[in-house]
Amino acid sequence: MRNATITTFILLGLTDDPQLQVPIFIFLFITYMLSLTGNLTIITLTFMDPHLKTPMYFFLKNFSFLEISFTSACIPRYLYNIATGDQLITYTACVTQVFFTDLCAVTEFFLLAAMSYDRYVAICKPLHYVTIMSSRVCRILITSCWMAGLCVLIPPLSVGLNLKFCDSNKIDHFGCDAFPLMKITCSDTWFMEQTIIICAVLTLNITLTCVVLSYTYIIKTIFRFPTVQQKKKAFSTCSSHMIVVSITYGTCIFIYMNPTAKEEVTVNKVVSLLISSVSPTLNPFIYTLRNNQVKKAFKYFIKRIALFSCKR
Repeated sequence: MRNATITTFILLGLTDDPQLQVPIFIFLFITYMLSLTGNLTIITLTFMDPHLKTPMYFFLKNFSFLEISFTSACIPRYLYNIATGDQLITYTACVTQVFFTDLCAVTEFFLLAAMSYDRYVAICKPLHYVTIMSSRVCRILITSCWMAGLCVLIPPLSVGLNLKFCDSNKIDHFGCDAFPLMKITCSDTWFMEQTIIICAVLTLNITLTCVVLSYTYIIKTIFRFPTVQQKKKAFSTCSSHMIVVSITYGTCIFIYMNPTAKEEVTVNKVVSLLISSVSPTLNPFIYTLRNNQVKKAFKYFIKRIALFSCKR
């Protein structure tokens, strides 16, 4: 996004109604703190509890780190804008925000695909699970997810860095995002729009194909189990991941299926806000409330803290 004459942008936020600013600030602050607390708790538990050293929790730990990074890339800035009334953001800060939010968002899809493969191996090949999902393989998968996210992001970002901004500097969004920026540029955005669409379609198709194939084999294997109890236990190990996948892909598809162009900006802003604030808050609760091992580890962790406090 090469800057012609504009050095700063104005973020218009979610709404210009002053009466709604306080409720929005309180809502975002609470969800952001819950997101940080929940995801940091999962990361802490997976580091400290020896029962959570399996590949499944290794991926969950990295997923929590990704959620913290994603929500921290945009929500604190918006909270600052509401609290101070300062809506200005520099060109460099805007480009940086676009880079980190998009990198985390794209990487999340690849990580969900890797987590679905982990569940496939655990249920369909349980005797070879430890061998296939070794610590080395897990590290390679995590690195590959981040590298894939970076490779997907580089083409549209390299094109976007050539955009010129001459007239308007008002971004109709609560944060810097590709489409609101393209609305105010004085450059031709056709090539960038096509690049973004191609990268988005490739990412969704590749990752969704991996998820669907994994769960197709998982469901086939589960239905072959002899007892209902075995089937329930197998489904319970996948249920949390399936819920998170449904939320992530569902909201993404919803954004690309807006009913009218008139509603596009408002709807996208609201959905983007929910993705960046509510979704990272819900995910820790989805995984902990539906997982007995995490609940046991959390109770044990609380007991250790209480015992340590009493001794002091």
